[in-house]
Amino acid sequence: MLPSTAHPDRPEEDVPGPPAGVPDDISDTEQLDWLGLPEAVRERIAELAAAALGRLPADDVPRQLRPVARFAPAKRAKVGGNALLTGLRDSARFRTAVLEWLREHRHDALDPNAEDSVAAAAAAVLLGESSASSRIRLVAKNAEETALRAERDAALARARRLEAELDRVRAELEQARTAAEQARGERDAELDKLRGRLREQGMVLRQAKDSAAQAKAEAERASGAGADEVEALTAQLERERGRVAAERARAERAAADAEVARQSAREARDADEVRLALLLDTLGGAVDGLRRELSVGETRRRPADTVRGASGGPRGGGRVPDAAALDRLLTLPNTHLIVDGYNVTKTGYPDLTLAEQRNRLSSQLSALAARTGAEITVVFDGAGVTSIPATSPRGVRVLFSDPGVLADDVIRSLVAAEPRGRPLLVATSDQAVATSVRTGGAHAVASAVFLTRLGRV
Repeated sequence: MLPSTAHPDRPEEDVPGPPAGVPDDISDTEQLDWLGLPEAVRERIAELAAAALGRLPADDVPRQLRPVARFAPAKRAKVGGNALLTGLRDSARFRTAVLEWLREHRHDALDPNAEDSVAAAAAAVLLGESSASSRIRLVAKNAEETALRAERDAALARARRLEAELDRVRAELEQARTAAEQARGERDAELDKLRGRLREQGMVLRQAKDSAAQAKAEAERASGAGADEVEALTAQLERERGRVAAERARAERAAADAEVARQSAREARDADEVRLALLLDTLGGAVDGLRRELSVGETRRRPADTVRGASGGPRGGGRVPDAAALDRLLTLPNTHLIVDGYNVTKTGYPDLTLAEQRNRLSSQLSALAARTGAEITVVFDGAGVTSIPATSPRGVRVLFSDPGVLADDVIRSLVAAEPRGRPLLVATSDQAVATSVRTGGAHAVASAVFLTRLGRV
């Protein structure tokens, strides 16, 4: 965006002032922030002005609105909404012509007592009613309450979903516990069965030992006559011992399997408890978030914060006077530098083509980002740009304004989107942009000072 200048081609009749045939207090509307009105009111006023624009004589239409007059009414309100509001604010003649057309063709649109609060606020602003400010506040309050209700309903829906998920996990945990208990019962029954068989084998072993002892006694009494029978009984005894040992080994393996099953059940129960605890933590976080969104519960405010009649003073950014001050700001942690692209390039190297200007500035900004570590965003007007680069230079965010949107407005939106307290720098020589971003808390650095710093990269 080029540095802002005066408008020598604006006709003298476009200078704001109370026109003939309009109430004297219509000039009070110039005190309103037309572009800062609630969105619904802006759209209503833009729609009415767009309907009248195509029917007005060319002399009553400001020069900057004449291209918009060639659009269809719906497109005028959508694409040229900000331009229409600016024309109504700055040109008393245009505003008078719109009011006269509305009185003749849309008299219902000028009723400041209409039941629709948006229509009433728009009529009050156009007519310069003293009640315009209160009606605008009413529309803003209604919009804010609608947004809060939507946020509350969404939070409640999230809480209900989490509660349903908690019930499902509890049911799955209960099923897992039941399955573990059933497996434990089956393993205990199998272990008892194996223990019974082991006892039976022990009895068989004792019987075999008794038989062996008896056979040995008989063999001794027979003086060796039954040596073959003794050997047979001894072999049988060894076989019985082998079978008993095998049964004992099977019993020990069964006991080990039962222990593994019990360990698996314990691990499954522990995993279920961990998932349940995680879900409970998630549900608690959702409840805390809902409490914060609805401003319910603990508060950090103190009685001194509610006292009226005094404030902490205005908060805003300042001007960066030289490259040294710019260097100090760039070294601050988490600094965000926003560059008014064409404003800087047309100050530094206006002889290059627009594409060459963009490439040169992007290259210099990439080097600056590598040296300082700052977040850098450069904004160019999208009008007339036929091809947008597919990739951005390293460390630089390159933005082009959408059709019908000025790069100045994109820069203001970028500043407004940042949280209070983050270091913000805006490089531009456009005084209107510099003033508005400083009000938003950003520091403004002139394009010439910024180019001096880029020359050292």
